[in-house]
Amino acid sequence: MRKLLALVALCSPLALAQTVIEVDSHAVLRLPSSTNVLLLERLAIADHGTLLIPAGLTEIRVEQLNLGRQARLVIAPGEHVLRLEVTAADIAIGAQISARGAKGSYEKPALPGRDLTVRLHAVTLENLIVDARGGSGAPGYAGLAGADGKPGGCTWGQASRGFDGFDGGDGQPGAAGAQVRLEVPQGFPVEQLQVRLDGGSGGQPGASGAGGQGGISKGCWLYSTDGAGDGKPGQAGRAGESGPDGVLNVVRF
Repeated sequence: MRKLLALVALCSPLALAQTVIEVDSHAVLRLPSSTNVLLLERLAIADHGTLLIPAGLTEIRVEQLNLGRQARLVIAPGEHVLRLEVTAADIAIGAQISARGAKGSYEKPALPGRDLTVRLHAVTLENLIVDARGGSGAPGYAGLAGADGKPGGCTWGQASRGFDGFDGGDGQPGAAGAQVRLEVPQGFPVEQLQVRLDGGSGGQPGASGAGGQGGISKGCWLYSTDGAGDGKPGQAGRAGESGPDGVLNVVRF
């Protein structure tokens, strides 16, 4: 009932306060996309639980954050920086804040990692993974195979050569890793953070199209015309370029 009331409150388009969100172990909860500022009294994600943050959310302020073992806070790619401010936190081993970019497709380019500003005050920390890598590029189109040549007759006519295969398409470029600003107090154990800001890998090259088979006479008993040569295979595409790595900026206060 408590979770249901929290979700009903989250449907308000205004900034919310004094809200409690809890995610059970191994469960997945998706927040609604009706607000861009979220103010929470407490956010607790149990072991192996996942909370999904929509792209439209740009600011989250949490009084008390509890992340269990392998718990994940997953942030959708978006154009605007997401600011996460935590007053007090208890973070178990393997917990993760994921703001990875999306993989590209034939219709859409890869998306970069979500830019973040994370401000942590009083934190009890075993270790924390911040993953804001860029999305990988889509592979290139495979080249079409060349058409087969026409056969010749048994006693007259000339077979035609197979058509050449088409070239494969180039892989699409990967997207950039995110820009992450980490604001922490003096003495914060930054070495217990694992931040991944790699650019996305480029897409695989498209395979070359096979050459068409040359025409040959079929079904002839005594005589047949000469067959024709096969077409040449196309060229494979080129691999896409990797996206640029992101940047981590640590600011102590």
